[in-house]
Amino acid sequence: MSDQATPAAPKKKGGKMKLIAMVLGGVAVLGAGVGGGVYAAQSGMVGGGHAGPVEDPNVPKLVKKGEEVKEAAAEGGEGGHGGGHGGEGGESAAPEGTMGGEVYASTYYEMDKEFTSNLKDSPHFVQVGLALATHYDQRVIANVKNNEIPVRSAVLMALADASEESVFTPEGKKALAEHLRAAINDVLAQKSGFGGISNVYFTNFIVQ
Repeated sequence: MSDQATPAAPKKKGGKMKLIAMVLGGVAVLGAGVGGGVYAAQSGMVGGGHAGPVEDPNVPKLVKKGEEVKEAAAEGGEGGHGGGHGGEGGESAAPEGTMGGEVYASTYYEMDKEFTSNLKDSPHFVQVGLALATHYDQRVIANVKNNEIPVRSAVLMALADASEESVFTPEGKKALAEHLRAAINDVLAQKSGFGGISNVYFTNFIVQ
């Protein structure tokens, strides 16, 4: 029997490298999890973050049915002409482009003076009274009052562009009301940065 020692088998480095790879992989996964959690919290996907973009406090807000009473109290009970909870509301309607009629309140404002204009390519002239409706808070009506002169000018120009067909049929009158709504919202957007008029109603309509 030989006394020569059996040489020790060389240690494999593969096990150690595998262990290092597992540790590094775990750290990477942990880091990704923490980063993802922080992102989710900041983006509002989990509690503690914003559910969406921060609302601009200077932009008028939609008023849900029943909240117009609180708004009227906050404004000292003052409101526009024509109907509903001290002039602050009335029949509810969904905001433009949505379905349903029980979500948002309508605030009405009747313009003081009637509008008289010749019709386009016609010997006739039209005289109308207008009431405006909004589903937003009182800042929209305030914007109408503060910009009454350019608003009236836009209405008169829209009426002067109306044809006889648009004033002698129900369909034409509806289209004219929509045209007036768009013209008023354009002025309000230019002057105050926000439109907000959802409907235009005729309180008087005379063609001569």
